[in-house]
This record gives sequence, C-alpha cells and structure tokens, in this order.
Amino acid sequence: MTFSDFQRQFRSLARPAQADVLQRFFKTGPGQYGEGDRFLGIMVPQTRKMVRVSDALTEKEVIQFLDSPYHEERVLAVLILVRRFERGDNVTKKRIYKLYLRHLAQVNNWDLVDLSAPRIVGAFLEHDPHRLEVMKKMAISHHLWTRRVAILSTFFGIQQGRADEALVIAEMLLSDTHDLMHKACGWMLREVGKRCSEKTLPQFLDTHYAKMPRTTLRYAIERFPKEIRVAYLAKR
Repeated sequence: MTFSDFQRQFRSLARPAQADVLQRFFKTGPGQYGEGDRFLGIMVPQTRKMVRVSDALTEKEVIQFLDSPYHEERVLAVLILVRRFERGDNVTKKRIYKLYLRHLAQVNNWDLVDLSAPRIVGAFLEHDPHRLEVMKKMAISHHLWTRRVAILSTFFGIQQGRADEALVIAEMLLSDTHDLMHKACGWMLREVGKRCSEKTLPQFLDTHYAKMPRTTLRYAIERFPKEIRVAYLAKR
C-alpha cells in the first residue's frame, strides 16, 4: 500500500460530527491549549487498527503523518513509533527516541504525550544512568508538552516499582501554572502510591501538600480512604 493509499484509507474513517465533538473536548478555541488544532473525527481504536497494518510505511512517511495538521494523523504517527520502538533492536530504539525528541513540537496535546512518552522516552532512558538529568532538563522547558513528557516519562519507572524520578520531577513541577501539568503530576503521584509503596506517597504529600496545586493533590489522593482525603484537603 502506498502512502497515498494508506492516508486515503485512514481518512475514509473520518466522521465530521465526531470531529466537532473532539475539537471541543481538546480545547481548540482561541487561547485554549489546543488552539487551532484540526480533527477528522477518528477514534483511537480505529487508529490502532491502522497502526497494525502500517509496517510498509517508511520512517519518512510516518513523519509526514506526525507533521499533519490533523490531530488523528499525529496520533497515528506516535502509535506507529511506539510499535516500532517496542519491536525494534537497540539501534532502532535509539533512532526512534532521537526522532521523537526532534519532533516534540508535533507531539502537541496531552493524549499524544500520554500515548507515547512513557513507552518511548521512559523506556529508552530506563537503563541510562543519566536518565534523571535528561528528565529534569525537559521539566524546565518553556514548552508545555515537553514538560508533560518529563513527568509522563517517569511512568515507565513507576511501572517497574521505582518512584525516585517521579518524585523529583513532580516536586520540580509543583509550581507549574498549567492545569494540565497539575493533573499529570497528580496522576503520576497517585500511580506511585498504587504501584511503588504505600508509604512513599504519604511521605511526599506530608512534605509538600501545603504548596501543591489543589488539583494535583486531589488527583494524588484519589485512592485514599475518604477520611484521609478529607483531612488532606482540609489542611490544604
């Protein structure tokens, strides 16, 4: 299948009514975080089916999708990169990791980051002794989505039962002003409590709750018993 054939088949899945819904959901209005983004109206399960038949696409063609003005084509691209990264040898993984970082400007919404950052950046850095320094550098970026990549990339380590990077990056981002970062940090902190150690999260919260954005705190304590959630929020 040629690139044009593949693209034509993918775009045939478009549903204009669904596109309108997605444009509202992903905040594409003036001044919103997804300002100007365009949608076809294709859902992620449909996109995943196309990913499974994408092996004939060249890397250059995948990047064409990543450069697309259409959100779903960028989703398609990052999912293809994840698939190729996870199936690739070490040389392939390194190439895709570097390619991904070079094109972070196109990984420009929370779903694009969340679908790819843990499985590419987090996975690649897992055996890098300097992984925390790489994540910290991303965490101080002026680019919103690069900062989200920083915290989401810690999810890979969390899944291995390691909380160190997540706690450091979350602490760095407590003063972030964007609501999407508040949610991301709270989510990763909640996962630390769920997957790493029941003691680690309360220790972090007891030190930092007073300066945590309320949204971050609420996300972090979601799995706590009601009386403990109420106590933390009352103290905040």
